[in-house]
Amino acid sequence: MTTTTKLSDTQLVLLTEAAQHPERALAIPDRLRGGALARVVGPLMAKGLVEAVPHRGEMPLYKVEADGSRLALVITNAGLLALGIEPEPVAEDKADAASTKMQASVVEGETDDAPRTRQPRAGTKQELLIAMLRRPEGATVPEVVAATGWQPHTVRGTIAGALKKKLGLEIRSERVEGRGRVYRIRD
Repeated sequence: MTTTTKLSDTQLVLLTEAAQHPERALAIPDRLRGGALARVVGPLMAKGLVEAVPHRGEMPLYKVEADGSRLALVITNAGLLALGIEPEPVAEDKADAASTKMQASVVEGETDDAPRTRQPRAGTKQELLIAMLRRPEGATVPEVVAATGWQPHTVRGTIAGALKKKLGLEIRSERVEGRGRVYRIRD
């Protein structure tokens, strides 16, 4: 299943960074203000990919309302799905799942200290990128751009952010004569 949500490069970058933030918060760059900010964030909110929440902790500030309340933006589960990332269960489900998993581990005598990683959805551009990087010949940024329609900086950002950080994949790169920099997933 592929996403039909059309996103600009700026929107993709903001959502990808938010998916990596511990509180799923969007960091608005200083250069993005006024009308430009409205043109980027407005459609994301209208599509339900981000939502405004009360500002807390280390979240980047989105805006201050007339009554003085402070707001932050967070990526929603729909926003994660638009990036091809399966959302993690909500807090209650996490606690139940952790309890069940812990009970199963005790019964089986296993311990699982490895961090939980997210899995990409089937049929997404991210899945296509992973498949290309798993090939023995790997893939170059221009090859991925041709296959996905992404901009080069989006490809590099997805490799560094979504694949390395979120999915925990080990990516190696090397310069190959006649091809340039080739990226591969180390299995």
